[in-house]
Amino acid sequence: MEIAQLKAGVYPNKKSHLHDGIMTTDRFTQIYETYYSRVYKYICYRINNHYAAEDICSHVFEVIISKYQSFSPEKSNFEVWLFAIARNAVTDYFRSQKKRAAFSLDSIMNMFLPKSSPEEIVIRDDNNQALFVALAKLNDRERNIIAMKYAAGLKNSEIADLLGVSASNIGVVLYRSLNKLHKELDTGGAQFE
Repeated sequence: MEIAQLKAGVYPNKKSHLHDGIMTTDRFTQIYETYYSRVYKYICYRINNHYAAEDICSHVFEVIISKYQSFSPEKSNFEVWLFAIARNAVTDYFRSQKKRAAFSLDSIMNMFLPKSSPEEIVIRDDNNQALFVALAKLNDRERNIIAMKYAAGLKNSEIADLLGVSASNIGVVLYRSLNKLHKELDTGGAQFE
């Protein structure tokens, strides 16, 4: 089965695709290779803890295996179903922590940025601190939508399906949230190059 069919939720022969409700090793491998990075980034973006993110990501893929037979392409596409599982796993994590975790992009940035000189690290850490302060001023919903958009790489329509709102509503929330961040960073005196 092609990745495009997987993303679109289109399955030519549902009976053979589900293999009597049991996920095959090849099918799991394909799903894992396609989505692991995005699911992990989304979770890191939300909880700011690499070790816990690895555990939660593993749990998400365990749930995918155990609940695969309940997936219905008529209800939603596969990505929406998968990220609903990831979102629920993050919610469960926060419940288990009994406290709010600070929102941070530090761990995500470290994955993508090349090794820097000490001077560059100091400048980047100063800029990151301003970003963390600005992000903390957003509400939970705004931070979640930003994480789904920029860490998980979901489209506005997919985020809308997950949250039960319109895609235009997601666009408005993103626009307003990014404006809030921009204003906070401007008033805080952060300089980004």
